[in-house]
Amino acid sequence: MRFKKPLFAFVLALLVAGVALGQDKDKSLGAIKGKVRVETGTPAGVAVVVRRGEKEVTRVETQKNGDFVVSRLTPGIYGLTFRKAGLSIGTIEDVEVKAGKTRSLGDRLVLTIDEGSIAFLAGAVFTAEGRSVPNAKVELARILEDGTTKKIDGRVTTETGSFKFRLSPDPGKYRVSVKADGEAVSADVDVDGAAVYRVALNLPAKPQ
Repeated sequence: MRFKKPLFAFVLALLVAGVALGQDKDKSLGAIKGKVRVETGTPAGVAVVVRRGEKEVTRVETQKNGDFVVSRLTPGIYGLTFRKAGLSIGTIEDVEVKAGKTRSLGDRLVLTIDEGSIAFLAGAVFTAEGRSVPNAKVELARILEDGTTKKIDGRVTTETGSFKFRLSPDPGKYRVSVKADGEAVSADVDVDGAAVYRVALNLPAKPQ
C-alpha cells in the first residue's frame, strides 16, 4: 500500500508532535524516591501510600532492599504513609515535589515492630534451688505436624536468667530448650495469637 506524500507528512507530523508533547508533560511532573529500613525481617513489600492531605494519590511497594520510586507526580506538597503487617505505621509529611525533579528521602525511615501484632515467648532459667542462671544457651524450635522439630532461633540468658523470642501470631506449637552445666530441659508452648507467653525452665538438681 502506498501513502500519498501529503498524508504521510501529516501523520509523521502528528507522531513527532505527540512525542514532543509527552516529553514536555514528563518535564512538568516530578517523583519521590527513598529507602525503607525495618527493625527486623525484610524491607520488601512495604506499601508506600502517597497522599495530598487525606486523599490518596497513588501507591507503590518497596523492592527487596527497601527502595521505592513514585513517579509522575504533579508539583506540590505530599504526605507518605508506610504500612506492612507486623510493623508500625510510618509517615513523612510535607514532602515537596518540583517539576522535572526527583525528591530523595534517603533511608531515614525505620519501621519498628508493632508489638500488638507479635507473639512473645518470654521466660527464665532457674536452678533446682530457684536461683537464676545467666549465660545459658536457650534454643527455640517449631514442632512440625509430624512431630519433628525445626530450630528457628537461639538466645543466651541475661544476667537475671531471662530470655525473650519474637514469634508470628499464627497458631503453632514451639519447644524451648536450655542446656547449662551439662544439664538439659525443655518445655512446649502453644501459640494461638498475639500475646506474651511465659515459661520457666528449671534445671534438675545435680546428683550429690
